Amino acid sequence: MRLERAELFQVALPLITPFRTSFGTMTSKDTFLLHVVTDRAEGWSEFAADPEPLYCAEFTAGAEIVIRDFLLPRVAALPAPTTAALAPAMAAVKGHELAKAALETALLDAELRAHGMPLATFLGSVHERVPAGVSVGIKDSLPELIDDVERYLAEGYVRIKLKIEPGWDVEPVRAVRERFGEALPLQVDANTAYTLADAEHLRKLDEFGLLLIEEPLEENNLHAHARLQRRLTTPVCLDESIHNARDAASAIAMDACRVINVKPARVGGYPEARRIHDLAAAHGVPVWCGGMLETGIGRAPNLALAALPGCTLPGDTSASGRYFAEDITEPFVLQDGHLPVPTAPGIGIDPLPDALARFTTSRRRLYPR
Repeated sequence: MRLERAELFQVALPLITPFRTSFGTMTSKDTFLLHVVTDRAEGWSEFAADPEPLYCAEFTAGAEIVIRDFLLPRVAALPAPTTAALAPAMAAVKGHELAKAALETALLDAELRAHGMPLATFLGSVHERVPAGVSVGIKDSLPELIDDVERYLAEGYVRIKLKIEPGWDVEPVRAVRERFGEALPLQVDANTAYTLADAEHLRKLDEFGLLLIEEPLEENNLHAHARLQRRLTTPVCLDESIHNARDAASAIAMDACRVINVKPARVGGYPEARRIHDLAAAHGVPVWCGGMLETGIGRAPNLALAALPGCTLPGDTSASGRYFAEDITEPFVLQDGHLPVPTAPGIGIDPLPDALARFTTSRRRLYPR
């Protein structure tokens, strides 16, 4: 396989409703799709982060520079840019996992399409469909929160995740528990909004029987998370702090987490995500596939990862209609609380030409320049 062309489609898709977390409010999904053409097949991927470096250090404009100026020249110099060769070729570039994931996934998509192999087969997925959870953003009032949760449960979602922050934590969880009962699978996500000084306050969440509390403290502080976990009965789940399998191994060894949220983009791509899955499974640690408000181009491969045997908790692989009135691909539709795992070669889905044209704000060739 030989790389012939790489281009970027800057896209902006309005969200149905604003999505608020502890680090900001999103009203649209502004990102880019990466399209690669090889001598054997084409491939697509989605950059998972945002225009501003708020969730993580990477952002769309910076990722474009990293891919164009540093990653693509190294990949193009390979005799064959196969998946096995990509990570070693890009290793000299420090960090930038999300940029690396975008390039690796696009080329993996092309390679698998050339072989007629679905990503689910490549990863070793064992399920034809996966249970879908939904992430509920911070609201202006408890009645608004209850209405949203009620609607999502009526749509069939099997797990609810509440975004929390100081001042919006115990009471929202209590309200949801009182309204929907103890049997509802419920978890919370702080997106690094607390400090270890809040441990006694966070202990108040123990009474609600949560599946987990996700990334409560500053990212990359495994020591603090380990100290917090000793004071909570609620399992701590790490998200932003896990950048690779090495981080996952350290976190497990320190008991800094008892659950791991695996986001392929955040860890550099799907092969590394599979390694984290295998490591966690070997230690009896549940994993699940998180989400980044992806379009169908990012959602499709996440479903393949969520179908791995160690993904024993519902992920954030919500239906397309949770976020977008119209997706850039054929929509993923909830069926009895589950979403089907794509079975076509590669990531299993393509952009719809008309939708791609409508949502594209700019298009640039990255290789050859």
